[in-house]
Amino acid sequence: MAALGIDFFARDSDVVAVELVGQVLVFEQGGTRLSGMVVETEAYFGSEDPASHAYRGKTPRNGIMFGRAGISYVYLNYGSCYLLNVVTREAGAAGAVLIRALEPLEGIEVMRKGRRESRLEALTSGPGKLTQAFGITKDQNGWDMTGGLLRFEENPVLPDILTIKASRRVGISRGKNLLYRFYVKGNPFVSKK
Repeated sequence: MAALGIDFFARDSDVVAVELVGQVLVFEQGGTRLSGMVVETEAYFGSEDPASHAYRGKTPRNGIMFGRAGISYVYLNYGSCYLLNVVTREAGAAGAVLIRALEPLEGIEVMRKGRRESRLEALTSGPGKLTQAFGITKDQNGWDMTGGLLRFEENPVLPDILTIKASRRVGISRGKNLLYRFYVKGNPFVSKK
C-alpha cells in the first residue's frame, strides 16, 4: 500500500480528518507490522479553535503543530496516556488531527500484550488505547508520518459502504459545538457512540 504523502496532510484539518477515516495507520517495530483502519478522528486548528493546544500561540509543547504537515504530534494527556496526532495545514498555520480509534488489522497479538486486553473491541477503541496497543510514546513525537516506520497508508479496499458521521469532539470544555469529530457509523471500534 502507498503511504499518504505531504500533499494529503497539507490541507485544512477537518478535510484531512474526514479523509483519514478508512485509511490505515501502520507502525513497524521489532520486525512486526502493526496496523489498523482509522475509524474515528478529530480535527484541531490554531488560534481560531479554543479547544486546540495552539489556541494561545506557539509554545515548546505545541510547536510541532505549526510545522510541516505529515509530522506526528504525540503528547501525554493529563499524565495518563499518550495521544497521537498528525500535523495538518501549511507550515505556520497550526493544525492537527487526533487519531481517536482504529479497527485492528495486523499484529493483533502484540496489541493484546501492549494493552493487557484480550477483547478485540477494546484494543484500539480510544486514543489512549490505540497508542498503548501500538506502543506509541513521546519517543515518536516529531516523526515524519509520510514514510518510515510510523505512517498512514492508502487503503486500497476502502469499503464503499462506510458512512462517515460528524459530531462534537469528545472530552473538551471549549469549542464544544464545533462538529470536528468524524467516525464510521456502526463500527464497533469507535470510542464513543
